[in-house]
Amino acid sequence: MFTGIIEAFGKVENLKKDGDNLHITLSSSLAKSLKIDQSVAHNGVCLTVVACNAAQYTVTAISETLKKTNLGTLAVGERVNLERAMKLGDRLDGHLVQGHVDQTATCTEVLSEEGSWKYHFTYDPKKGNITIEKGSITVNGVSLTVVDSGSDSFSVAIIPYTYEHTTFHALKKGTIVNLEFDLIGKYLAKLASKG
Repeated sequence: MFTGIIEAFGKVENLKKDGDNLHITLSSSLAKSLKIDQSVAHNGVCLTVVACNAAQYTVTAISETLKKTNLGTLAVGERVNLERAMKLGDRLDGHLVQGHVDQTATCTEVLSEEGSWKYHFTYDPKKGNITIEKGSITVNGVSLTVVDSGSDSFSVAIIPYTYEHTTFHALKKGTIVNLEFDLIGKYLAKLASKG
């Protein structure tokens, strides 16, 4: 489990295809604290550390992960949002995040406001996921509050700290992002669809 509070950036150092799998090697300040078999969220995608040293580590994304997320579009030199799994007993500063991406979305607009930014996204509603105003959403691993909610779209407001300390400063119109919808909302939507 994760909280959606980003700890650090990872810089993609190497991408290696292996059949349908993609081995991703990243450099990060977190590398020295990682161990093989640990879970780390990469733009909100929970991946297992398969190799590591003090400066770099490697994770593997399988075909299913590459189909549902934006990890297949990564390029060497690109930065990703990183979060280690939460510790039991720590404060939950974001919301409960599994690191299991539900689908991707496209950024449709970025508005610079007085001291903040508003990002608009659209997604495929056929997958049955929903947002609600003031509900939680995870975008590229970042726990956020929905500002406006539509049947296939939503917006979020980004404060300067989040803008600078996550990859939001690099998002622009047309960027594909990973979405994890609120866990409780997903259960309620599934129960309602069975009624």
